[in-house]
Amino acid sequence: MSSDGGKKQFWKRNVSKVPGSIQHVYGAQHPPLDPLLHTNLLKANSKPNSASMRAKKVTTFQEFESITSDAWDVGDDDDDLLAMATQNLNTDVVMETANKVIQIHSKLQEQKQQNKPMETSGEQLDDMEQADNSVENTVKSNSGSEFDTSTDLNHLETTLSQRQQSASPTSPTLSAAGIADQNSSDGPLMSEREMTRLEKFRQLLAGPNTDLEELRKLSWSGIPRQVRPITWKLLSGYLPANVERRESTLQRKRTEYFAFIEQYYDSRNDEHHQDTYRQIAIDIPRMTPESLILQPKVREIFERILFIWAIRHPASGYVQGINDLVTPFFVVFVFEYIASPEIVFHEHPLVELLMSTAPRICVASCEGEVENFDVSSLPDEVLQNIEADSFWCMSKLLDGIQDNYTFAQPGIQRKVKALQELVSRIDEQVHKHLHQAEVEYLQFAFRWMNNLLMRELPLRCTIRLWDTYQSEPEGFSHFHLYVCAAFLVRWRKELLEEKDFQGLLILLQNLPTMHWGNEEISILLAEAYRLKYAFADAPNHYKR
Repeated sequence: MSSDGGKKQFWKRNVSKVPGSIQHVYGAQHPPLDPLLHTNLLKANSKPNSASMRAKKVTTFQEFESITSDAWDVGDDDDDLLAMATQNLNTDVVMETANKVIQIHSKLQEQKQQNKPMETSGEQLDDMEQADNSVENTVKSNSGSEFDTSTDLNHLETTLSQRQQSASPTSPTLSAAGIADQNSSDGPLMSEREMTRLEKFRQLLAGPNTDLEELRKLSWSGIPRQVRPITWKLLSGYLPANVERRESTLQRKRTEYFAFIEQYYDSRNDEHHQDTYRQIAIDIPRMTPESLILQPKVREIFERILFIWAIRHPASGYVQGINDLVTPFFVVFVFEYIASPEIVFHEHPLVELLMSTAPRICVASCEGEVENFDVSSLPDEVLQNIEADSFWCMSKLLDGIQDNYTFAQPGIQRKVKALQELVSRIDEQVHKHLHQAEVEYLQFAFRWMNNLLMRELPLRCTIRLWDTYQSEPEGFSHFHLYVCAAFLVRWRKELLEEKDFQGLLILLQNLPTMHWGNEEISILLAEAYRLKYAFADAPNHYKR
């Protein structure tokens, strides 16, 4: 590209490859309730002539509230709820009251969906009244306060009803929740942007023939957890784009997988295969997350998946590292069958207190739910579907990187060498620092290539990373190189502070990423894409 004309053609040729812009996903817009911030407000409520006291001592929050009354409705009802929220409640009280809140919101949602008044039988009303009385008596006996729980819950019901009636058509509603997401922030709430993206996915997937190219572009910046299972199956090539063919394809592939098990699995103890099966059985307990992997049912599923894959791919057989590649698919597909109620309406002070005190009532959208889920509680048919789907999707992934696992693992050797050359061009100081300390790239980057960074990142980050990998052409085999380069340079400061071989190697094998989330992964992917765009079409750029 020595001429200007050549440069113009190069950039013009690659414009179509640029995916959608990457925007950070931020957390909830409203911070958790801090009763200390409302101390003055509560004191004012407890004294006579509270109106005059408020007029004399107006807090900063109240000033802000008075000029933004059109943004949300904060009134005496919320003052009462704040007073209720600051009471020193025990766990039983919180659990009872939180269940009441969930019931209220569920009924409001059903009423809204059916467009008719709620119908409650006399028996149900009696049960609800008894529950209210029980909660009220418990609250009074434990906190010493005399506020009326049922009255406050009625206030909450009225407030929620008013907010739902005034909400836009795209406001969040109750939905099934699960892992991580995922693509939302580290909580159950979905932002307006996330709701918009979810709607785009649903519209695209609802058509008779899914436009896979458009789906890849949309998925590059992350896939909403609600549609991730079906999207991964489509992007991996497991499911066809035509909707009418999907069900028959699923039935055929699942039947085919269990035919393999019937044909091959009994041979696992044969002399020819027992070493393979023994190594699989040794490696599975070393995987993460332990709370999921150590479940007997999960171990059985993973053993079958890995053994059948090894038998059907004799060129490579089973190699350590392949076992880790099952986990993301398994976790995502388990989520498909978990229907856990998730409160997604905007925060209310009382609701926030309940969620912070009893988090299991409202299941957060994180991989922790699947990690701690008892997989054996799912029906056998569902577990069989998850197992077969995980096998085929993992097989599709490995088809593109099988040279990573053949004899001498030549694919990994080439990628580590390419990583070394790339880093020497994009950050020569880091490259020289590693060289002077006699740190070889193979000593730390081998695992990065072999396990696709799964041992370096939390599971939630791996799942988000794989959203983009499946959206990129040769994402697992080619784009991963640039992600590893961006990942190494990301720790530039920490690396340069380490002066010897031992310190550098310990750091590179224990990078502090446990706190990482979507924002860090988005930045990493953006930098990796920049590197790819600069070097992929001109490989001589990183060769000296």
